Amino acid sequence: QVQLVESGGGLVQAGGSLRLSCAASGRTFSRYAMGWFRQVPGKEREFVASINWSGSRTYYTDSVKGRFTISRDNVKSTVYLQMNSLKPEDTAVYYCSAPENSYGPPSRFSREYEYWGQGTRVTVSS
Repeated sequence: QVQLVESGGGLVQAGGSLRLSCAASGRTFSRYAMGWFRQVPGKEREFVASINWSGSRTYYTDSVKGRFTISRDNVKSTVYLQMNSLKPEDTAVYYCSAPENSYGPPSRFSREYEYWGQGTRVTVSS
């Protein structure tokens, strides 16, 4: 049973930083791409960033490029999302996700992720 547990959310002022963590368990973490998505009430879940199994390839949605960094520690079975220069429009619940198949590409489509964490709330005040 794959489990994903996010942490690190909170309230921060615009321009501030937060680092989200997602601890994975239940299978060999280092074989799988990982993704971060976010969702605002009333809107669809939005892709934020993804990373391949080794960490050598990363992808970002345009609105966070240059501000957010996704990384992973395969020894700790954890994926991170470092968020800098936060803006009020970054306010959302952030979810980490993992696909079913190993060694796949780091997709930006939520339908290609099978497993999801419970989410961690990020609130950016202006």
